[in-house]
Amino acid sequence: MSTSSRRRRSPLEVSSSRSSSSSSSSHASWTSTTTSPSSRLRPPPPSTATATATATATSTSTSPPSPSRTTTVSTSHVFLFLIALRLLNALSLRTFFQPDEFFQSLEPAWHTAFGESHGAWITWEWRHHLRSSIHPLLFATIYSIADLAARALHLSPAFRADLLIVAPKSAQAVLAAIGDLYTWKLARYVYGRRSHGAWAALALTVLSPWQWFCSTRTLSNCLETTITIVALNLWPWEWSSESTPTVQLRKNTRSTTKDTGVNGTGGGALVVRLRKCLTLAALACILRPTNVLIWMGLAGVAWLRSTWRERTILCREVLLCGVSVLAGSTVLDRLYYGVWTFPPLRFLYFNIAQSLAVYYGRNDWHYYATQGYPLLLTTALPFTLVGLYRTLIQSRSTTPNARHASVQIQLAAICLFMPLVLSLISHKEVRFIYPLLPTLHVLTAPPLVDFFLPAVSHSNGAYMPRRLSLVFLLLVNITVAIYTSVYHASGAISVLSYLRDQQQAHSTVDKSAYSPGALQRITAGFLMPCHSTPWRSHLVDSNIHTWALSCEPPVDLNESQKAVYVDEADQFYNDPSQFLRDNMAGGLRHLPRTPNYLASSKPRETSAQAYQQATPHEWPDYLIFFAQMEPTLHSLLRSSSYGECWRTWNTAWHDDSRRRGDIIVWCLDPKEQAAWRSATRKRNLEHRDRQFDRIVETFRKNAPGQRKSSPWTRWTSSLSGRSASSTWSWPWERRRRTWFGIQLPVWKKSSWTFPSWTWPKSSKKKTRAVDRDLWS
Repeated sequence: MSTSSRRRRSPLEVSSSRSSSSSSSSHASWTSTTTSPSSRLRPPPPSTATATATATATSTSTSPPSPSRTTTVSTSHVFLFLIALRLLNALSLRTFFQPDEFFQSLEPAWHTAFGESHGAWITWEWRHHLRSSIHPLLFATIYSIADLAARALHLSPAFRADLLIVAPKSAQAVLAAIGDLYTWKLARYVYGRRSHGAWAALALTVLSPWQWFCSTRTLSNCLETTITIVALNLWPWEWSSESTPTVQLRKNTRSTTKDTGVNGTGGGALVVRLRKCLTLAALACILRPTNVLIWMGLAGVAWLRSTWRERTILCREVLLCGVSVLAGSTVLDRLYYGVWTFPPLRFLYFNIAQSLAVYYGRNDWHYYATQGYPLLLTTALPFTLVGLYRTLIQSRSTTPNARHASVQIQLAAICLFMPLVLSLISHKEVRFIYPLLPTLHVLTAPPLVDFFLPAVSHSNGAYMPRRLSLVFLLLVNITVAIYTSVYHASGAISVLSYLRDQQQAHSTVDKSAYSPGALQRITAGFLMPCHSTPWRSHLVDSNIHTWALSCEPPVDLNESQKAVYVDEADQFYNDPSQFLRDNMAGGLRHLPRTPNYLASSKPRETSAQAYQQATPHEWPDYLIFFAQMEPTLHSLLRSSSYGECWRTWNTAWHDDSRRRGDIIVWCLDPKEQAAWRSATRKRNLEHRDRQFDRIVETFRKNAPGQRKSSPWTRWTSSLSGRSASSTWSWPWERRRRTWFGIQLPVWKKSSWTFPSWTWPKSSKKKTRAVDRDLWS
């Protein structure tokens, strides 16, 4: 086929064979395969009308670049942009969202990479083998590489800590960028490579507040979301389509003219793609067993609409890929836990059979409809509802491409099916349906394009309300993204940075009382609801010994015992005074006077793990709590040496009243307390001065007769030595005389006075008054 004739075909219709061949032979090859049972896997020849329309649309120059090369360059550029964006996203993220972000991934990864003595917090799920080891092993590898790099570069402890904190974030940022890229690719498959819908889907995922807030966090749901959208791109949508496709959309599903079916060449490209898809799907189900709901729906539709040959291939590949992933996961779990176990089965047993999921909260049956989707989609929710409605009511007979309509219907179906099934479980969280967000963005794109594209592409004033609406939605998205990722619940991250800084500061004090080179240690206790802050993944230094209130669920207890069970955190908040008496070493009578790092005697040698698990808890050098507990602790510890030495803003509001307000740190060191009081006093004075300056500026602007000078006037007056405020007077000063509202000039020495007009009657009265004064 000549270059000109090849250019007439749309990039979506380019066949897999790049070699030159005549159009007649290509047509004959297609005709010979239409009678094969797997003929739906092969594209029909483009009609003359289609080729003519495509040529008209794409013939913009005499020698344009080849479509495949243009697409490759464009994809690589988009991917690099997404990586840069998500790296910026990850590095600017400094807020706390869910404990699982740290305690279900980074803490077990830290334990694997550095050992038990480094003080990682291992929660009950890992002790009872409820979680797959695949996710933490990924980050354990990253920790090991980052630590080796820090040692090779001889980084200081502070730089090493920063590197170990940034490394998992950077890895997750790359995974998030891959998810964004494949969201765009799926939209291109459904709507066309150069369609506005594909770019709208990319814009939705890039500007989504939820994606900015959550996609770069180390939650297993984030990895599950990326794996799911990649697998959806590889799914054989041809098998679940009721009609023969008219065009071939995917480059990696191309077949040569010699391939006459799926099984004709040992499986072909489609089977390879199917294996990749099922492998990723099995991996997602291992990470989060609820992900199986997505693939049950898609596999059911493919089974009903495919031929028996395709059903056989599907069953064979499901067994092959599923067993392979299960075997690999089982071996990794055996190496991680030290015993043979199957975490998905134990996960279902503990959360369903023992109903432990209810222990972490119950939600209304309509949670996903009234809270889940609104949180995921924010400002895109109205367009998503329109997109779902259009997709479900559209008729494939009136759709230009029946396969695309079938794909959209299946995507819409799983977006409704998965939340419906999960609504049957009492415990619900928005992140459980997070894997559906890329699919929802794909379905949201067409209504968004229909509404805003005319307003953007035309300068007609009639579209001004839509343009203003677009600007408003963008500002809302940006505002929500910045607030939730930078400010809301930021104190939980900042307080651990403060502890690292204190450890670095105290490690430089005199160590003569200790062995040469020994590092000082500091201790900290968190009187907070359980898992309110990250742990060793952000503390980093194993010389920071810490403990916190726990909230272990009632595992292996009967119903009567579960009914009266109260965890440690709830015991503290129910009766703080009694808890401190019963669970602190020395109670409220014997409190330390000096911190451990200033004690004259060497503290007892213990590991960070042993200090964390010790009962009763020791009184620490630093006591950390939310502002909600400040009045109570002031009353209980008023005779102790504890005093405020640091405070940081956390959040303006919170759904948990125990976590509201600032995060406060009390310490035993009098020098730190004095330094904090001095810094606080200085900040208060500076704040008061700024307020006074604003008041003075307000009076100056509102002074009568004061003209608003331009910046040029103020600049020239400053050069000439005259201040712009030299003619201004205080409001209580005597004002100038006016005549009929006109301000009169003032002379320093002047004998001239303005003539006063007197009437004869008033003069007579004045004379009589003077006479009375003289004769009285």
